[in-house]
Amino acid sequence: MLRLLAAAPALALTATACAGDDDPDPLVRPARAAKSDAAQARAIAQQHPELAEAAEEVDRVRSAHARSLLREIDRVAPRDPQDPSPVPDPPPGRAPGSSEAASEELRTALHTAQRSAADLAVGLPPNRCGLVGSVAAGCASLLEVLG
Repeated sequence: MLRLLAAAPALALTATACAGDDDPDPLVRPARAAKSDAAQARAIAQQHPELAEAAEEVDRVRSAHARSLLREIDRVAPRDPQDPSPVPDPPPGRAPGSSEAASEELRTALHTAQRSAADLAVGLPPNRCGLVGSVAAGCASLLEVLG
């Protein structure tokens, strides 16, 4: 009985460590956000020609972010090519009616992505921290492009 009680903390620690194995990769959320932001930027570029150049840049960069994050997710947990992506494509974006609202929507999405990536990077291993930090920096640069 004493041996069982003495082993309880070790068993609890092992169970906690194993429970994390089923958790999704922490990069899934920023990859989803990147794909969603890119889809929204495409919709805005089509609906608002005056924002097309900046929105197309947001689409290009956020699509690159999504690809980089997905490569890292697949590197850590390779999956069968027949399996669905852990980050499916979002539905097509819908642009707000006014260009001011569309521009503000892009800024808000980029600001949220920047903050989320910066917060996430702190707790990641160095190689992943660098990747997610680059995503945060890229979002900050895009905010400058939008003005």
